[in-house]
Amino acid sequence: MTTFILNNQLIQTDQPQGMTLLDFVRYHKHLVGTKIGCREGDCGACNLLMGELIDGKMHYKSLTSCITPLGNAQGKHIVSIEGLNMEKLTPYQQAMVDESGSQCGICTVGFIVSFAGECLAYRPNSYESVIGAIDGNICRCTGYKSIERAAKIVYNKLKNKDIANPVAWLVQHGFIPEYFMDIPKKISQIVVPTPLNGHVIVGGGTDLFVQKHDEIYESSVNLISDNKHLTGIRKEGGKCIIGAATNATQMLESDILNKIFPNLYAHLKLVSSTPIRNIGTVAGNFINASPIGDLTAFFIALNSTIYLKNKSGNTRFLLLKDLYKGYKILDKSEDEYITHLSFDIPDSDTYFNFEKVSKRTYLDIASVNTAIQITVQNDYIEEVHISAGGVAPIPKYLQQTCNYLTGKHLTENTISEALEVMQSEVAPISDARGAKEYKRLLLRQLVFAHFMELFPEKFEIAMLA
Repeated sequence: MTTFILNNQLIQTDQPQGMTLLDFVRYHKHLVGTKIGCREGDCGACNLLMGELIDGKMHYKSLTSCITPLGNAQGKHIVSIEGLNMEKLTPYQQAMVDESGSQCGICTVGFIVSFAGECLAYRPNSYESVIGAIDGNICRCTGYKSIERAAKIVYNKLKNKDIANPVAWLVQHGFIPEYFMDIPKKISQIVVPTPLNGHVIVGGGTDLFVQKHDEIYESSVNLISDNKHLTGIRKEGGKCIIGAATNATQMLESDILNKIFPNLYAHLKLVSSTPIRNIGTVAGNFINASPIGDLTAFFIALNSTIYLKNKSGNTRFLLLKDLYKGYKILDKSEDEYITHLSFDIPDSDTYFNFEKVSKRTYLDIASVNTAIQITVQNDYIEEVHISAGGVAPIPKYLQQTCNYLTGKHLTENTISEALEVMQSEVAPISDARGAKEYKRLLLRQLVFAHFMELFPEKFEIAMLA
């Protein structure tokens, strides 16, 4: 039984927990304002809000319901466009009308839901954050200038928002219906049952529902995204430990990670989109084993260790870079799952950078991505780890390149020679994301970009010539 609140209605359903939330909302509750678009989390036409009661307050996030399991709604507040509509248009709906932000209209509902999620945040809103909230929404009719103008109106109307109690302020000013005030009490009365211990482990579902929609629907699932033992970010001694079910938004908002990585926001904004970052888990990115997984490249370069547990309770660990044995082939038994990962917190002589190129800046799969962690003392490279995606059948750790650089003087000549070594250990293929020759050149330029970003005083733009 899955129990939650959908808009202002208590829902108790025996429908399979592996069903998508989109299908339940449209076909079982007949709330057809939520649209079917790509069914891959790419367009945002199906966006819903999910609210969770934390320390007595409801915290809302947008999500792509076409790749979200119904079971993940357990004990939550799910909001569709029907749950936002009132007798008159909300300020963000009116802004879209005034600026002609909608033509065919199929995408508009998703934009409205994303705007509402941003309004509900327990923080001041900025124009950048309002624009960022719709980075998972695609409109193919208007172009984005009219929508950006609508976003500017929304931002201006939120300048005086009470960030301590946004729900009450938003109700008072006509942004959301009054029933939102009663949701915390209703959610607190829901008894969440013990999760099913199914044989298919599902986190956010952002990969599985794209690849195996029908299989997951028919399977007994083990939903782990709300498992408190598998989430969270903490420091222990000189290590940072991240739970396997931690999502990318939790990483992006982590004070611990932002202190370790000053450019974390810029790096993780390149990963997918806000609605997918809100639900996609770090271990899911690893286990999907995509050769261009962004989080995989990120953590391989940190020389991260992953910890696995089987159903008998036995545990083991290995370096993340050693998990991949071939295309979609893992050093993992069928009954093992990742519990957490860890990496050494970099010291003041250690630097990190992440680079990615894709056809779109946001909400796109990489053509090539790469990350580096490098320790330099007195202009000599003491230790270096470099990852590369899109240039091999697996997420690639550039072992030979790292071996060549270790102990070398940090100069343009050293880097140029290392890049020749690098070319010998990658084997890109031509596909929809670029020709193999292009990918080789792109990786070369991105690795140059690491050194230009981290050591600008030593490496000039001329290196790219």
